[in-house]
Amino acid sequence: MTVPFWCLLIACFLPYVWSFAAVPERSKQPGGMDNKNPRAQQAKLEGRGARLIGAHKNAFEAIAVFAPAVIVAHLTHADPSWSATLAEIWVVARVLHGVFYVADLDALRSLAFLLGFGCDIGLFVLAVRATG
Repeated sequence: MTVPFWCLLIACFLPYVWSFAAVPERSKQPGGMDNKNPRAQQAKLEGRGARLIGAHKNAFEAIAVFAPAVIVAHLTHADPSWSATLAEIWVVARVLHGVFYVADLDALRSLAFLLGFGCDIGLFVLAVRATG
């Protein structure tokens, strides 16, 4: 499996890191953790808990661009070294995005988002260049 595909695997599991991290926050709610209606409970979270759920949701949203970027770069035989580098930077940026989200560091969170999105664009550019 290529490095970008390993990075895609990490990307697919990253949302669950933030979701599991929110469990203690959900458990603090009146009545404890509600597994019968978790989305309603998550919607009531505030502060750190709400930010963890936000990081969880945003991590899922980011996969929607990263996955096709990795696949298209692979299918077009884009430069494997650059593809790997961009995918690795994307993973680091997305992990930092979540950390900054939870820490309530909005400016840094936005920078991490832009860095990750730039990697998505870079992967597509590599694909375009590979097809000449």
